[in-house]
Amino acid sequence: QVQLVESGGGLVQAGGSLRLSCVASIGTFATYSIGWFRQAPGKEREFVAAINYNGGVTKFADSVKGRFTISRDSAKNTGYLRMNALKPEDTAVYYCATDLRQPWRPATTTDEYTYWGQGTRVTVSS
Repeated sequence: QVQLVESGGGLVQAGGSLRLSCVASIGTFATYSIGWFRQAPGKEREFVAAINYNGGVTKFADSVKGRFTISRDSAKNTGYLRMNALKPEDTAVYYCATDLRQPWRPATTTDEYTYWGQGTRVTVSS
C-alpha cells in the first residue's frame, strides 16, 4: 500500500505562487508516475499535470500550461507542483496520485491512478 501526503497549500493572492509537495511512503517511488488533480466545490476532479517515472515526460492541462510546472525528486520520494501566476479559478483542493501500471507515460485521467493523497487546499483571492 502506498501512502501519499500533500502539503504546501494555502491562501494566496491572485498572481502569487505556491509549491505543492507530495511525499510517498515507499522507497521505490522512482518507478511510479505522478499526477496532480484538483477539485473545486461542486465540480468534478480534473487533471492538472503529470510526470512519468523518470521526469522525462510531462503533461499539463491547457488551463495551467505556462503557469504550472511539475517535477520530482526521487531521492526524496517527493513530487512537486509549482504554481505561478495563480488565478481565482485555480482555487480547489489539489490531490496527488501515483500508479505503477504504466510509469513511462504521464496519465491524465483519474482511473489511471491507484493511489491518492488526502489533498491540500489552495485558495486564490482576487
